Amino acid sequence: MARTCIGLGATVWLFYAYTLRQEAKGVLNDKLVEMLIASAVLMVVGPLVVGAFVFSARPPLRSRYRRRLPGPLTAFGVLFGAAALLAFSFQNNLNGPFIAGAGVVAGSLLSLLTGMASLFLLPFVLASSVLSVHHSFRTADVHEVLPPLLSPVVVTVMSVLQAIDGPPVNAPQSVWLLFLAGAPLSVAALSFWELSRLRTRYGITLRGALGR
Repeated sequence: MARTCIGLGATVWLFYAYTLRQEAKGVLNDKLVEMLIASAVLMVVGPLVVGAFVFSARPPLRSRYRRRLPGPLTAFGVLFGAAALLAFSFQNNLNGPFIAGAGVVAGSLLSLLTGMASLFLLPFVLASSVLSVHHSFRTADVHEVLPPLLSPVVVTVMSVLQAIDGPPVNAPQSVWLLFLAGAPLSVAALSFWELSRLRTRYGITLRGALGR
């Protein structure tokens, strides 16, 4: 939580200290698109990391971990379904082919329903994206070492996406690179600290989790 607050503070300072590269509406739209893309990437990267962990474990641990997968799979599935429905509702407005082909009355009703769905799904996707990352997609249900292993991978992928998209403000390149590096480095440090506490306080290690 402290790292998240520091990150939010750094973001506020960045927007306050430097001028925007485009109008505020464009920046907001870019951030919403970036959030949806990040959610899609997380839904690919997350299961790959969890799958690699389960596959690397030796029997009988492998079968035990497979039985614990419903929690993380539910978290990934809910986020994927909400993001897919949100993208569908955004694309199908009054002029969309899906609604236009349904007729005037049915099309108006479908447009109203998709609009109402968008009002619910947008905050749901944003909140679920943040909470899913914060709780590491419930991967602790499988094993305690998975959240500190998954978190640096997820945050690094999101930082790469931000680097590709470019800075939203007219900040010097050195400041922007420092801002981008802050998230993965701090999360990696916290993950190392968490793994260290698991080892020293509870005797839980990655080799032990894999049965090696």
